[in-house]
Amino acid sequence: MKVAAIQHDIAWEAPEENFARLAPRIGEAAAAGAALVLLSEMYATGFSMATERVGEAIDGPSTRFLVEQASAHRVWVGGTLPERSAAEDRPANVFVLAGPDGAVHRYAKIHPFTYGREHEHYAAGTTTCTVPVDDLRASLFVCYDLRFADSFWAVAPGTDVYLVPANWPAARRRHWQALLVARAIENQAYVVGVNRVGADGNGLDYAGDTVVIDPLGEIVAAAPEGEEAVVLADLDPAEVRRVRARFPFLADRRPHP
Repeated sequence: MKVAAIQHDIAWEAPEENFARLAPRIGEAAAAGAALVLLSEMYATGFSMATERVGEAIDGPSTRFLVEQASAHRVWVGGTLPERSAAEDRPANVFVLAGPDGAVHRYAKIHPFTYGREHEHYAAGTTTCTVPVDDLRASLFVCYDLRFADSFWAVAPGTDVYLVPANWPAARRRHWQALLVARAIENQAYVVGVNRVGADGNGLDYAGDTVVIDPLGEIVAAAPEGEEAVVLADLDPAEVRRVRARFPFLADRRPHP
């Protein structure tokens, strides 16, 4: 399967402007043969803590955009957004993955970014999510989740690719780069890390470093630093099986004492 990771800037708290910016990029990715298109974390608003302004109901405008783009181009399209549920007074940071058949899959970010006070404004998710995307088993995570290896380990046997949209600041870009490679190597799976570029409404800068990594930890595609770009790569679930058969490391993993 060909995947596309769209490294993009985000107009601060301006969903309609971001929809207009991203629709042509999604079309470009689909025209290049991508069957799965991934946007960044909080793709329509930026990483805003002003949930009273940016929070949306389930199936709100940012979800509808993903669903409409998936349907229009007959591809999978995903990104995260601030989505409220009836059970919580705060929205969650939800990774919405829309399929070409109209199906919608959701993963609520398990690890809110306490350092950035995300936990004060967003509810934490409680369960992981793995979705069959054609022949690929795709496990969904978001940004800060990347620092918690045990969550990735838990779903590794049923995962061919980890999808990780982010708003990861340039000041800690080496951490982003190293952790993406580590998650690929230790779980012998593809990793697609999609990060934004530009500056947000809080004055934080983002370098992007969007990348696709193979099950041996090799970078197979990467975006230019700091520039908007569409990164394309072919992912093969058979390669995951070959690597795991040749190096049966997952079988040696033991539970914590």
